[in-house]
Amino acid sequence: MSAVPTPNAALASGVGSVAPRVQLQAPASFLPAWGWAVLALFVLLTCVATPLLSLAVPQGSAMHLSQYWVGLAGKILCYAMVALAMDLVWGYAGILSLGHGLFFALGGYAMGMYLNRAMNAASGNLPDFMQFMQWTHFPWYWMGTEHFAYALFLALAAPGLLAFVFGFFAFRSRIKGVYFSIITQALTYAAMLLFFRNETGFGGNNGLTDFKVLLGFPMGTSGMTVSLFVASSLTLAAMFLFARWLVRSKFGRVLTAIRDAESRVMFCGYNPQWFKLGVWTVSAMMCGIAGALYAPQVGIINPSEMSTANSIEIAIWTAIGGRGTLIGPIIGAVLVNAAKSWLTVAIPEAWLYLLGAMFIVVTLFAPYGIAGVWKQWRRRRG
Repeated sequence: MSAVPTPNAALASGVGSVAPRVQLQAPASFLPAWGWAVLALFVLLTCVATPLLSLAVPQGSAMHLSQYWVGLAGKILCYAMVALAMDLVWGYAGILSLGHGLFFALGGYAMGMYLNRAMNAASGNLPDFMQFMQWTHFPWYWMGTEHFAYALFLALAAPGLLAFVFGFFAFRSRIKGVYFSIITQALTYAAMLLFFRNETGFGGNNGLTDFKVLLGFPMGTSGMTVSLFVASSLTLAAMFLFARWLVRSKFGRVLTAIRDAESRVMFCGYNPQWFKLGVWTVSAMMCGIAGALYAPQVGIINPSEMSTANSIEIAIWTAIGGRGTLIGPIIGAVLVNAAKSWLTVAIPEAWLYLLGAMFIVVTLFAPYGIAGVWKQWRRRRG
């Protein structure tokens, strides 16, 4: 008969009621060291180096950065913000939107209304298109737009409110997948037709243009161009950090679970509707901020920004860069729009074919986009 081990012997041999202590994995850092380094380098290049090269270096120098290139870069940064906003809903929540161009344009119109009123503040006249319509006063929805702070609020509130109302009914009806994409495209197209009408009070086909003053400073100068570029750079960096925080939070983890298995999330007691609605509204507001920065840099905002083709391009930027990575869509937006700016001048008739070819190649050979290829390469090395 074998002897029964004593408690001391059991503990000594590791057998007994005392379970071994589990070593919990420490949560990953908010950003890896190389991520903070890249972010710091981005801020230094855009907020220090670019202003110095554009304003301090003489125009005749080979190191001088012209106003045109600074303005172009600022516009591309605004596109990168929209791609980042798209990644939140598509990459992390699985919601493919073909209507983000509408939210972007609404933010641009909000800022354009302020810029238009600032241009006519000295004379007190109505905009030319309102005088042509023989209007004697501003419509009610133009009230308060002479104030910059209210215009910023409107750039957030208008797309946010529209997204909330639309998303509430869409998500409550459990519309998802390609059906949701189609109705967002229809919403964008309907809004574009509405803004094309002169009676709407937004300049019709021409839109709002000929901006001359921003916060009392003349537009079109090198200083203003650089200032808007720096503002766009800092806003993009802040949006990236906010998005990073959001997707790492409990809210973001639930979003990812909804994307992967929505029915299981419902069985766990969560209501996917409110999570989808929340990220959808936040994404629309981010697009509104991007549009508000875009309008003064290009000097015009018109209904063509709401075209369905623009919204499809936003999805292409995100897919090429890599969905669900945050940094990937930013890279995709920068690379695609930089290529577009060059190719539409060099070989304009071939640009759309090249864009389609890029999308097909990435879909077939790099389904996780540029960021996915980078991750796979790092994984193989380490």
